Amino acid sequence: MLMCLSFSSRFNWSELIPLRLWGRTLGLQTEKSQFLLEGMPFRIFGGSMHYFRVPREYWEDRMLKMKACGLNTLTTYVPWNLHEQERGKFDFSRNLDLEAFLSLAAKNGLWVILRPGPYICSEWDLGGLPSWLLQDPEMQLRTTYKGFTEAVDAYFDRLMHIVVPLQASTYKKGGPIIAVQVENEYGSYAKDPNYMTYVKMALLNRGIVEMLMTSDNKNGLSFGLVEGALATVNFQKLEPGLLKYLDTVQRDQPKMVMEYWTGWFDNWGGPHYVFDADEMVNTVASVLKLGASINLYMFHGGTNFGFMNGALEADEYKSDVTSYDYDAVLTEAGDYTSKFFKLRQLFSMIIGQPLPLPPMIESKASYGAILLHQYISLWDVLPSLLQPIKSEFPINMENLRLNDSSGQSYGYVLYETVVFGGGHLHTRDHVRDRAQVFVNTMYVGELDYNTVELSLPEGQGFRQLRLLVENRGRVNYGLALNEQRKGLIGDVFLNKTPLRNFKIYSLEMKPGFMKSLRHTAGWSAVPDYFVGPAFFRGRLWIEHQPQDTFLKLQASPGWEKGVVFVNGQNLGRYWKIGPQETLYLPGPWLRKGSNEIVIFEERTAGRIIQSVDIPYLGRTQYVD
Repeated sequence: MLMCLSFSSRFNWSELIPLRLWGRTLGLQTEKSQFLLEGMPFRIFGGSMHYFRVPREYWEDRMLKMKACGLNTLTTYVPWNLHEQERGKFDFSRNLDLEAFLSLAAKNGLWVILRPGPYICSEWDLGGLPSWLLQDPEMQLRTTYKGFTEAVDAYFDRLMHIVVPLQASTYKKGGPIIAVQVENEYGSYAKDPNYMTYVKMALLNRGIVEMLMTSDNKNGLSFGLVEGALATVNFQKLEPGLLKYLDTVQRDQPKMVMEYWTGWFDNWGGPHYVFDADEMVNTVASVLKLGASINLYMFHGGTNFGFMNGALEADEYKSDVTSYDYDAVLTEAGDYTSKFFKLRQLFSMIIGQPLPLPPMIESKASYGAILLHQYISLWDVLPSLLQPIKSEFPINMENLRLNDSSGQSYGYVLYETVVFGGGHLHTRDHVRDRAQVFVNTMYVGELDYNTVELSLPEGQGFRQLRLLVENRGRVNYGLALNEQRKGLIGDVFLNKTPLRNFKIYSLEMKPGFMKSLRHTAGWSAVPDYFVGPAFFRGRLWIEHQPQDTFLKLQASPGWEKGVVFVNGQNLGRYWKIGPQETLYLPGPWLRKGSNEIVIFEERTAGRIIQSVDIPYLGRTQYVD
């Protein structure tokens, strides 16, 4: 129940929308404890939504739902590692069309706070930093180390070419950007006292003129400041005096919560976290009662499609699940939650005009059982589709000679060498993050952070030792960013002798590889029992206009751990340890008629998967 609060003033912002303020020059300003927008008092009611986590076809739907909730501002990160996957090659097309996304926000009456990083955290692989930075053995991320700043400069040169014309006070047709964030939560990293000034100047020197902001939790607040930027704070629980604490680092400035955490993210092997809706909306009400502006992180979480999830490394390494539902205001598929309607009620009390009607929700489809009728073993794929790299020593993923010298970023790497006999295999903690071990094609066991040794069975003559290593996601937060190289990052020992002379196969599973896989010879009928690693494929036939659905792999025996592709799109990872049991499949990625489904299964395969109309994200646990 929404606690009873009175608000001293109402705000009518019906004229304060991007397309109605052409030719403006003032933008967002501060006057003592309040924001001014074009000289008029303004409160930021914001919500986070990331264009790279939401199918482009749904961007506008989510924005309309923001407006219907009572929000006036959209915040988004910009993921460097998607826009520059290979050094010097930039992609701002299709689902990465940032200009189209920002222009669509303006069209729908939303201001924008842009958070361009270069580091973004966001439970995203390496906090959005491209993995090729780690090719440099001396790399110092998020510092003024020359190798890092040169790469940032080249990226910002290209990014700001898009961003600068869309600023509110420089764009004559209603540019939506009213503020730009300098880096992200640097106070929790704080390795270089000169770094924040460098990032600030990198923005200013390229034409950023809007208000600058920083963003930190309470403990990092004083360490993440930079002169000329408004400090904002991030939290979920409103501790007594927390907002007043901002006064200790900046006097007579408006108070802004850049990230009010509406829920939380999940790790493989843990619960699905939820945050009580009443507690959430009451905290938002308290923040607003204190006169602060607020941004809901997340308003709509979306999905970590592909291999892009991040990870935590505190006491132990924990990778994030594919879903970024976050128990946010909208679900992973964009549906309303009780949080939406409670917040809409709250914001309508403050805004002096009727809110737009909430858009109709998209119905979901249950397409039933899908038979995976063909398979091909990974071992049969190797000769025809993959050219190995030969090396005396193991090479980590990022330093493989691939992708125009940018290395491999995501997926799997297969390391193959020849051994004589068996014995004691020891990794010395050089596996990142998880390796399946095979002698010829016989599965022997797994190696990871906790299991660093196993016994290889004795055998006659020379045999192939194979280590299939998965990058489960690079850590995105904390002090270990420089140590996020993946694959084999050092020697592996058999009977105390380091292994040598490897054939190394890259399994990045990019669209080109998946297309070649479709046409390769060797596909055959799935037997009654099969142990992977292997690719499986089947068809989903759709008679009418495709709708969103969810793929459930735990519906029958099998399906232990792997990745799902639909019509070439990588939906992300599944794993029987949970909590997530369904993968979101957006309707726009389906077509009428035949749809190809390919599953890479690491171990034990099933025969069918289920298309269902309700997601299941696992056993819930309330955030403390």
